[in-house]
Amino acid sequence: MADPSSYRPRPGEIPDSPGVYRFRDEHRRVIYVGKAKSLRQRLANYFQDLANLHPRTRTMVTTAASVEWTVVSTEVEALQLEYSWIKEYDPRFNVKYRDDKSYPYLAVTMNEEFPRVQVMRGQKKKGVRYFGPYGHAWAIRDTVDLLLRVFPVRTCSAGVFKNAARTGRPCLLGYIGKCSAPCVGRITPDDHWDLADEFCDFMAGRTGTYLRRLERQMAEAAEEMEYERAARLRDDIGALKKAMEKSAVVLADATDADLIAVAEDELEAAVQIFHVRGGRVRGQRGWVTDKVEEITTGALVEHALQQLYGEESGDAVPKEVLVPALPDPVEPVQQWLTERRGSGVSLRIPQRGDKKALMETVQRNAQQALVLHKTKRASDLTTRSRALEEIAEALDLDSAPLRIECYDISHLQGDDVVASMVVFEDGLARKSEYRRFQIKGFEGQDDVRSMHEVITRRFRRYLAEKEKTGEWADGEDLTDGDRPTTGADTTENGADTTENGADTTENGADTTENGAAPTENRAAPTHGPALADEPALTDGPALKDDDGRPKRFAYPPQLVVVDGGQPQVAAAQRALDDLGIDDIAVCGLAKRLEEVWLPREDDPVVLPRTSEGLYLLQRVRDEAHRFAITYQRAKRAKRFRSSPLDDVPGLGETRKQALIKHFGSVKKLRSATIDQICEVPGIGRKTAETVAVALAGATPAAPAVNTATGEIMDDDDGAPETTADAPGEPVSAGTPDERRGQER
Repeated sequence: MADPSSYRPRPGEIPDSPGVYRFRDEHRRVIYVGKAKSLRQRLANYFQDLANLHPRTRTMVTTAASVEWTVVSTEVEALQLEYSWIKEYDPRFNVKYRDDKSYPYLAVTMNEEFPRVQVMRGQKKKGVRYFGPYGHAWAIRDTVDLLLRVFPVRTCSAGVFKNAARTGRPCLLGYIGKCSAPCVGRITPDDHWDLADEFCDFMAGRTGTYLRRLERQMAEAAEEMEYERAARLRDDIGALKKAMEKSAVVLADATDADLIAVAEDELEAAVQIFHVRGGRVRGQRGWVTDKVEEITTGALVEHALQQLYGEESGDAVPKEVLVPALPDPVEPVQQWLTERRGSGVSLRIPQRGDKKALMETVQRNAQQALVLHKTKRASDLTTRSRALEEIAEALDLDSAPLRIECYDISHLQGDDVVASMVVFEDGLARKSEYRRFQIKGFEGQDDVRSMHEVITRRFRRYLAEKEKTGEWADGEDLTDGDRPTTGADTTENGADTTENGADTTENGADTTENGAAPTENRAAPTHGPALADEPALTDGPALKDDDGRPKRFAYPPQLVVVDGGQPQVAAAQRALDDLGIDDIAVCGLAKRLEEVWLPREDDPVVLPRTSEGLYLLQRVRDEAHRFAITYQRAKRAKRFRSSPLDDVPGLGETRKQALIKHFGSVKKLRSATIDQICEVPGIGRKTAETVAVALAGATPAAPAVNTATGEIMDDDDGAPETTADAPGEPVSAGTPDERRGQER
């Protein structure tokens, strides 16, 4: 525990001007970011008698080891810089609102030639108009289905659109009148864009114009005795009114406002937001956060505004923002919102009328959300705590394993051998810290040796990070020569391709795939493959570099779980012993009887089938297996899609496809003469000579073999070959069930 007086700035050092300050701990990790109208007055509040400070503030200043500040010219700049640094450094003592889910939006891609209406999640894109957020994706689809009668805008994907344009036939929606079919030229690009613009106007709340226009057209059709057309217009009006009924009118027409309510207690706060557009509630969302700092309701509102509008601009920021309490001071926040919108924004507390009544409704929702969160959290915490306690008791651990890492090896008959590392903290998956490895120390199928290599590489990097931050205990300052080397590492200062594991989940909540960061590879401080630098992690209080950004592989687990039995457990324990690590427990979970194996034990530990501890270990093991096999399949698919033409310099994808389409296969192209290659459109003589030389030097691919019959599936026997028109994998062994049996 640090004494705040040890790093208190000297009198006169702190400027009396607006700015942003950062508290850092002894390892230079940023633990708190704040802003102030006067840095001198604000920082003086932290350096007083500890007995006078709030307990949370006292914990922060005694954890910190230094403070630094940056002077800005205005309070608005201070607000913007504070928001940027909180996002960048993720300080542990700052309030951070975390959405409990990814909210769907109704999006219209006005940046495309033929705008498309679709459901979107995640980061907003430039040139796309968004409406929402909605509580459920099905609510968006129901609304769109009703509006397509009147505004038949394109809703199909790019692949469906291109296929329809190629065949000259629209999709089903084009035949039933719910799409104007721009893919086959039934409507010009300009007219379709105008149609999408009208759709956006209606969604924005300007509904009266379109209803009156349709009613007038229906009356004219009836007068001219075009009763079928009048009936269609009548149904269109009914569809629009039904879509409007889904959003109740709560405020005067054309009112655009966001209403924010806060429910809080001593430890937590719940925030609820209602988005009102055109007088109707168009969306609702909410957050719950731990109050890790002493904070007022006005400050909670300010943080919520930063979270809501920090990445927004234009119409995404409404004209009116109604809150339960105003930030202090309110002027910089209001000016910041005005700059984000580009026009005036009113930030105020509703005093009377419909807006005050609606705010009371939002407040009740916030209160219910806080009660529900506490109920769920208590239940979850009870179950997870019981599971961790059962694991600790069964494995004879000193304490519950709050951080568990699980490793699995995956390959297909010894090819493309990879490994996965998944992390569970407090019984919950921590996907931002998942990792995946390529086995490079040797070739072939050897799960035990692979497990030894992965454990060695992961914990060698942990020791390197620990040494770099100076966290060694007395007598533990090892040098490179002091550390043992192992037989699993057969290369010298190699480069590994460990990748970030925040992948697309099966439930669809995540929409992006984070691969390996293209950063430089650093040599490990010991013999063997070095680990590539990882992308910076942002969730939670991770150990961080000198500039305050999170480190990689910096956290040690309390328990290492391997997917396998006694041999794999022995390999993992041997790797830790070789590195001199004796404070991390190891166990293995075998699939056959779900028994738990411990190092140097001849008999397994058998947990009851109803045990919460066994259930948690199974979840960890299954997640590691899923993550490993997903990576292995992706590598295998990439390898099968490779072609000798990939190595020809200057040969792009279009000309590669033209060559394959002309000759039918790489084998026939290899036997072609230079003059024959020149006959392909777009291929000159110089390119043809380069292709011929490259194919002559390339090793022909081995023919596919049906291992069930031993038959060689050569091209002359009619075996399919990967071509530009028929992408895919070569014919492989046996039935689908037999192939799954070969995959580990």
